[in-house]
Amino acid sequence: MTGLTTVELPGLPVRTVLDDVSAALDAHGSAVLVAPPGTGKTTLVPLDLARRISVRPAGPHRVVVAEPRRLAARAAASRMAALLGEPVGETVGYSVRGDRKVSARTRVEVVTSGLLVRRLQNDPELHDTAVVVLDECHERHLDADLLLALLLDARAGLRDDLQLLTTSATVASDRLADLLGDAPVVTAHAPLHPVDVVHRPPDRGERIEACVARTVHAALAEHDGDVLVFLPGVAEIDRVAERLDGVDADVVSLHGRLPAQRQDAALTPGPRRRVVLSTAVAESSLTVPGVRVVVDSGLARVPRIDHRRGLPGLATVRVSRAVAEQRAGRAGREAPGVTYRCWSQAEHTSLPAYPEPEIRTAELSRLALELACWSTPDGAGLSWWDPPPEGALTAGRTLLTTLGAVTPDGLPTARGRRMASVGLHPRLARALLDGADEVGPRAAAEVVALLDTGGRRTDLDAELAHLRRAKDPAARRWQREVARLTALTRDRGASHRDTERPHDPAAVVALAYPERLARRRPGGTPVYLMAGGTAVEVPPGSGLGDSEWLAVADATREPGRAHGVVRLAAMADEELALRAGAALVTEADEIAWVDGDVVARRVRRLGAVTLSERALRDPDPAAVRAALADGLRQEGLRLLTWTDEATRLRQRLAFLHRQLGDPWPGVSDEDLLAAVDTWLGPDLDTARRRADLANVDTAAALRRLLPWPQAARFDELAPERLEVPTGSRIRVDYSGDEPVLAVKLQETFGWRATPTVADGAVPVVLHLLSPAGRPAAVTSDLESFWRQGYASVRAELRGRYPKHPWPADPLTAEPTRRTKRRP
Repeated sequence: MTGLTTVELPGLPVRTVLDDVSAALDAHGSAVLVAPPGTGKTTLVPLDLARRISVRPAGPHRVVVAEPRRLAARAAASRMAALLGEPVGETVGYSVRGDRKVSARTRVEVVTSGLLVRRLQNDPELHDTAVVVLDECHERHLDADLLLALLLDARAGLRDDLQLLTTSATVASDRLADLLGDAPVVTAHAPLHPVDVVHRPPDRGERIEACVARTVHAALAEHDGDVLVFLPGVAEIDRVAERLDGVDADVVSLHGRLPAQRQDAALTPGPRRRVVLSTAVAESSLTVPGVRVVVDSGLARVPRIDHRRGLPGLATVRVSRAVAEQRAGRAGREAPGVTYRCWSQAEHTSLPAYPEPEIRTAELSRLALELACWSTPDGAGLSWWDPPPEGALTAGRTLLTTLGAVTPDGLPTARGRRMASVGLHPRLARALLDGADEVGPRAAAEVVALLDTGGRRTDLDAELAHLRRAKDPAARRWQREVARLTALTRDRGASHRDTERPHDPAAVVALAYPERLARRRPGGTPVYLMAGGTAVEVPPGSGLGDSEWLAVADATREPGRAHGVVRLAAMADEELALRAGAALVTEADEIAWVDGDVVARRVRRLGAVTLSERALRDPDPAAVRAALADGLRQEGLRLLTWTDEATRLRQRLAFLHRQLGDPWPGVSDEDLLAAVDTWLGPDLDTARRRADLANVDTAAALRRLLPWPQAARFDELAPERLEVPTGSRIRVDYSGDEPVLAVKLQETFGWRATPTVADGAVPVVLHLLSPAGRPAAVTSDLESFWRQGYASVRAELRGRYPKHPWPADPLTAEPTRRTKRRP
């Protein structure tokens, strides 16, 4: 431990609070350290803690530092080892997926958050660890949030002596302190160099890569020092690098896919000026020396999941204001600097304040598997910064059940525990382990390595052939990962046979994505229906469009397109689909309303894909009834035949419901469809198809809605006809808002009182007709009409119809059906 005890730590700002951090941990067992980038929190704090722990007489002596990214973990370990004057793997080491440098002498180990989750699952007590440092908690990565919850649980139940230190570059301390049991907050202040902010948004129609490249050219001309450029992903980095060809500076890339040597080179000052094109890895965890200028695209790539279509992936989003400020601060780490933002000041004010936590937006099947292995399938009882959304967690658990990783009650199966131990997404872990038994370890590893990183070709077989023979950096990365995964399957006890079967790549893809087994739609189109129910289209020239079946590895949805687009797939056949997707195969009788009629059939399906079907001769009557009811709800009451009698009856019922309310039922379309089982029940019991609905006696069916015992008074309350003074019984029209009786004026002579309905509550509107059958007067007050209106009507019409009776006193005149005087 000579290096730890003798090294003189650099005079970085965090050095002034090292005693405070140690005292807080000793007194409370946990603490929050808030320190901006460049203060030394990632390197000095772990070394100081290890030095203090080394003098303890007994107990664990290792400090474990959890970083959100592999690149940051390696860089932090290298920096600390350099401070001690030692190679990595001695006092300071690191462990990331596929790479580990530690020894028996290691006292500070830097790991990724995901790896520490797996270590905690295997050793919940972390028996050799004294302190866990959770670095860059403010970034809110999914693995980091899960790790914090599991560590708090382990500390509460198994290791109350385990010390937890969370660090953050932003002031997000209150919630962290609460989670850690009202832990003390230690703040390290850094002298900040001024950073000028310049907004240079894209010109009209200009792509963001062009805007960034243009801004870099300006920055090189206007300022000294290295330029750090933030871009959302590798594709954008490559496109900007092409546009910077020929600049008087070294253009280097920095992202997680690079080999370790090239990552280290990007973090090391060069012989001349540099332009470092980086993803979000350089926001906080890493120090890029020599930077005086930051060019920020304002974009980031984040995990997203379309739960409706089941197509997970990455989305490009605007950064938050907090992230923008953090990126800008990189220009002022060593001297005054400048930040160019490729968006307008107005846009800046509309940015979200903080980044969305990954746990709220990501696909959660991997988290669900870790929770199952922790014996808390629903995450209940854990202390979360933000709890996982119930819907996304349920979807993740459902997928795990499909993959055979958990039992129906959420407990991990033996396969599930093996899958979790691999450290891959559950889909890929299942494909690797089961695929090794299916096609051999190396063949499975080749496909899984490609699925994990993605390819440039749509045809998976063609992409594999290219990667096997290519010598470019991407191919070499893939080849190294294949070797690692092949060894991993053998370590996990998978089969050692390397023989392959036909369609081997498709078999491995199908193990990872059984719900993406897809069958081409009829008609020779390039559109396929996946077992999960999503339609996807094969792009022209992919070489896949002639296959009846596909095993789809990657598909995306693009704005304005009716279907998803296949990005990576392998040709398959039905035999493979049935074997790999056996859990999705169902056979059931389906009786439903389809395309305008009842369809009764026995259907065999692979998820949403129909394999075969045949008609049912004797379908279940209850299911037929339900299908007919669904048909009525889908297509409306127009499927029934509405006679005049039925229409008038419905109008009378509607009138009583409107005027008297309960118990008289509503008979609008919505009301009748909601009560279809009540008034149409007996008819649905005997109907078998659409044509039978047209033969239903709707008038008789409606009478089933008449309430008992009030039904006995129906004809009294809403009479179909009313008797007028001549003895004629004339039909009342209930089709409007008020009941109307259209009667020839001569038939109403001597009628003094206006007729009423609804127990006298509603007067009938009289349309008093002329001899031509047109309303000569409209009234709901007959007595007033005789007294005030009749005289004018008589004066107007007696000349036009001289042969008709127009008595001066209609109240004493004899009513008549005849329209002419007798000779």
